Amino acid sequence: MVFGDAGIAPVFGRAVNEPDSATMAPDEILAERLGHRFTHPELLRQALTHRSVASGRGAPAGYERLEFLGDRVLGLVVAQMLFELFANENEGALARRFATLASGETLGEVARSLDLGRYLVLSRGEEDSGGRRNAGLLADACEAVIAALYLDGGLSAAAAFVRRFWEPLMGIDQRPPQDAKTALQEWAQGVGLPLPIYRIVREEGPAHDPVFEIEVLVEGQPPASASGRSKRVAETAAATLLLGRLKGERRD
Repeated sequence: MVFGDAGIAPVFGRAVNEPDSATMAPDEILAERLGHRFTHPELLRQALTHRSVASGRGAPAGYERLEFLGDRVLGLVVAQMLFELFANENEGALARRFATLASGETLGEVARSLDLGRYLVLSRGEEDSGGRRNAGLLADACEAVIAALYLDGGLSAAAAFVRRFWEPLMGIDQRPPQDAKTALQEWAQGVGLPLPIYRIVREEGPAHDPVFEIEVLVEGQPPASASGRSKRVAETAAATLLLGRLKGERRD
């Protein structure tokens, strides 16, 4: 089975299929950029509504339910794309590619290319705290938009969008990426040291949008710490910092 037409590849940092904004409502402008005419436009509105607004109106929890579904739809489409494109790679290499392409960082990049923050429906508090530029909110909303496309137009509509925006990213590096945590673990094992240890230094922010600061320790090395919206993101960032330091020492 082959999913829907890939469409035109986007150029990140620029508007895609820019419609005539003077004569269209914001939802219609975004729908044009997504390349889909919604039969049920309320799905797109829900995908853009933060729960801080939805809960105040007694409505369902904004885009969170759609985000849950969109994550699974994205995973399915990306997995098939990788399966087709890298026919000779084993499961481990495909899994590393998948982890990068389905990450919050990649979702945030796609969201920024769509200028998705402009269309979010936020409470005054989220607006004032920079919610339209918040990488985590943008990634979550992007997953919700994928779910809205799926529910309104079926898998073909969602897959066409994913292929259009994710396919260019798959050709950036033909080598499968290596997770920084895995690379650091392999380095430690290679020089006969115990495995790296990760510990939470600080946790801040509200329960629905926490920020973790995590420190990674390797025997004989000064620790490195980094922050992120999830423990995994913070751990990966800390491992990346420590790896960069180790590479710098080897060059010296």
